[in-house]
Amino acid sequence: MKKFRADLHIHTVLSPCGDLDMSPDVIIARAKEMHLDIIGITDHNSTRQCRIASQLGALNGICVLSGAEVTTKEEVHCLTFFETDSQLYEFQAFLDMHLPDIQNDTRRFGHQVVVDAENNIVYTEERLLISGLNQSIEEVEAMVHRLNGLFIPAHIDKRRFGVLEQLGFLPPDLNVDALEISPFCKLDDFLGQHPELCRYKYVSGSDAHFPEQIGKRVTIFELENASFGEIRKSLHQPASGKIEILN
Repeated sequence: MKKFRADLHIHTVLSPCGDLDMSPDVIIARAKEMHLDIIGITDHNSTRQCRIASQLGALNGICVLSGAEVTTKEEVHCLTFFETDSQLYEFQAFLDMHLPDIQNDTRRFGHQVVVDAENNIVYTEERLLISGLNQSIEEVEAMVHRLNGLFIPAHIDKRRFGVLEQLGFLPPDLNVDALEISPFCKLDDFLGQHPELCRYKYVSGSDAHFPEQIGKRVTIFELENASFGEIRKSLHQPASGKIEILN
């Protein structure tokens, strides 16, 4: 087993709240600078920037988990990740089907663009990506797991967009692969306030919207190698490796 440094919550230029400097090449360069082995690309309600980021990551020895930060109709944020391109494309079709037709106001929310490896704009998303889908948290979770993905309610300690704030509780029948705490939350303190949630696995990431935020919060995985399958095993099998959040 080896220890791998991971930041599983990073936004790109595609997210309206993401800085326009957050192109895939800048993200990968910053990840290398911060000695990250694994990163997660999690734009709001879209996976369209994942492919280029994954390709650049592979060229630079960084494992890129591809997915999205989904907003449910209850306005709960959830991280979702997929292993294959076909799973990712099918999930993108699901997102496109259920994202409301609310137009983005670039002056208010910012631009939503996909860029290629040379930073040329190849796609502009016209619908506002920070809108909530017309799907419940249970429906999103079911779709993610139908595609054999990972489903992780995001920053559950936050007073906005976390499942505990939005619903008042974590649904006991919700099939989660882990729970995420925000960059400034200390896990021991959080579990002291929520002992009923001690049985879950936890991760944390930077929720980076600017290059300098990447790697500011790191989760350490003990794995055989840096891969989607090994991370899934670590989350599901207690004996497969430790997970540690660096404060």
